[in-house]
Parts: sequence; structure tokens; C-alpha cells
Amino acid sequence: MTGKSRRGFASMDPARQKEIASRGGRAAHEKGTAHEWSSDEARHAGRKGGVTVSRDRAHMAAIGREGGESRSAAARQTRQPKAADREMMLTVTRDGGNGVAPSPTTARPSIRNSDSARAETEVRSAM
Repeated sequence: MTGKSRRGFASMDPARQKEIASRGGRAAHEKGTAHEWSSDEARHAGRKGGVTVSRDRAHMAAIGREGGESRSAAARQTRQPKAADREMMLTVTRDGGNGVAPSPTTARPSIRNSDSARAETEVRSAM
């Protein structure tokens, strides 16, 4: 354990713990309190407890928030595949279609406007 000594029930060996725990169950049966309620009474008590808890708006808001967070986290994981799961990277071409991304070793051809190329040639020849 981390910095705490074992005391009382926790310090006993498992056989002794089991012996003591089993006595509690037998005592309740002998006393007649093991099954005090009928199934209808238990159902009514459970419903009553649920209604009481539901009235606490702050508590219910906290439960809803936790559920929403876990649900959105799960959705985020399914939406974003990991990089290892992708077969290849794609790039969008100028015409809007998808194409395979060029490898880093492939040189891209330079696309130049013919007017700007002509003007550049004229400037060089004038020098």
C-alpha cells in the first residue's frame, strides 16, 4: 500500500474476513430482516428514490454533462481516423477533384502565365 498501514478488517487474512462476512448474512436471515420487503414494496421504494433524485436539477445537470462529454469524445474518436489507418494522403487539385499527393522527390512543374513570362524575357533582354 502507499504509505498506509493495514488496520482492522483489512489486516486480517482472507479466510478470517470471509468467516466474519458470512456471519453477517446468516444473522440477517436468522433475524428475519434479510428480505423485509415484497417485490412490490421494493419497486415502489426504488421509484420513489428515483423521483427524489430527479428533482435535484444541479445533480441531473451534472449527470447529463458527463454523459454528453463521454458521448462527444467517443464520436470524435470515430470521426477522426488515426494517421496509421489512412492508406494515402490526398490533395485537392485546382479543378476541385481529388488527386494523390505528390511524393517529396517528384518535382512539380511550374505553371506560369504567358504574359508574365514574356514581360520577364523582355526585361532580361533590355539589361
